Amino acid sequence: MQTEFAISTQGPGLYEFTLDLRHWLNSVDRDGVLTLFVRHTSCSLLIQENADPEVQTDLHAFFDRLVPPSDHPAMAYLRHTYEGPDDMPAHIKAALMPVSLSIPVALGRPVLGTWQGVYLFEHRTAPHLRKVAAHFA
Repeated sequence: MQTEFAISTQGPGLYEFTLDLRHWLNSVDRDGVLTLFVRHTSCSLLIQENADPEVQTDLHAFFDRLVPPSDHPAMAYLRHTYEGPDDMPAHIKAALMPVSLSIPVALGRPVLGTWQGVYLFEHRTAPHLRKVAAHFA
């Protein structure tokens, strides 16, 4: 069973799509593994806490400090700057974080912890339509 999720982003941050996954898996009544893969090189996938939105805010702030825009003096060594100061840092962040996830599924329900959600982590400043391929087996 396969599908593709389209996630609209409005700039950097974490976009939860756990409910979309749950709805898609509703028709499944067996155990298996859900594999997710983001089809872009400047965003990531994460399983993260979904109870306190400050977790997402703090994660975003941390990665912005870790990898600032290319026009920051600390990033003067970057050469790939054609698409703006957020482009190469977005690729670096995507290289540091997962672009695919495997989630166990029991009787059609993703086996996530009480406070866990599945997120696309957008690293670019402009809005994008991101595609996440999903495969359940």
